[in-house]
Amino acid sequence: MLADVGSATITEYGILNTVAEEALGPDADDPDVLADFELLVSVTGPNELFVGIAHPGTFMLDPDGVVESRFFEDSYQERNTASNIMLKLGTGGSSVEGTEISTNYVEILTYPSDAVVAPGVRFSLVLEIVPHPTMHLYAPGAELQNYRVIALRIDPQPFVRILPLEYPESEIYYFEPLDERVPVYQRPFSLLQEVLPLSTRDAQAAFREMDELTLTGSLDYQACDDRVCYNPVSVPLSWTVAMRPLTTRQRRE
Repeated sequence: MLADVGSATITEYGILNTVAEEALGPDADDPDVLADFELLVSVTGPNELFVGIAHPGTFMLDPDGVVESRFFEDSYQERNTASNIMLKLGTGGSSVEGTEISTNYVEILTYPSDAVVAPGVRFSLVLEIVPHPTMHLYAPGAELQNYRVIALRIDPQPFVRILPLEYPESEIYYFEPLDERVPVYQRPFSLLQEVLPLSTRDAQAAFREMDELTLTGSLDYQACDDRVCYNPVSVPLSWTVAMRPLTTRQRRE
């Protein structure tokens, strides 16, 4: 914990939230300023107590105190979980039991980063994918050569935002018969699909009636070997996490 008199440290880090001060100034009646305040500061309305606060986020430091990475959210009520951050950094996994799926072309282990989430908690749905020997799946960029890129589809539902999927680094596969070089995955790789249960007032009211949140979707891909591209496959997926309400302090903030 840091007693940051005058907000000196957070100003030096470039994370001072100036929206609270703007909402008390001459533009206090500006709808855009008020909307920014509700998103970035608090839904309770402008108050001098919020002046000088920081944008919430997480800094990761090395043993010498050097910032190696940082994670910031869109809204003051959003937070990454520790498990989610460790997964994104590639330095840890989840303790949640996974589901194993075996197909003719790949082995899949899938699990959520966290067993329990709450409104505003950003977590991930993880797929660890192992192509069978000689098999490869197409990575982003392969669509330019009319190949089917592996895709994770999550069914939409109210008050849940699905963030854009960031694909891992691929490798170039040379297909000699057509003299083509195509980005593929042919070694084990992981997909992390971030999910955010919203923290708006309507969302919180809806989630208070839920003990669990179930997300469904599919993994769609086409596997190929050195000779044949097999029929496209759609693997149905499902994840369930426990839902807890925001604490009184979190709602007040």
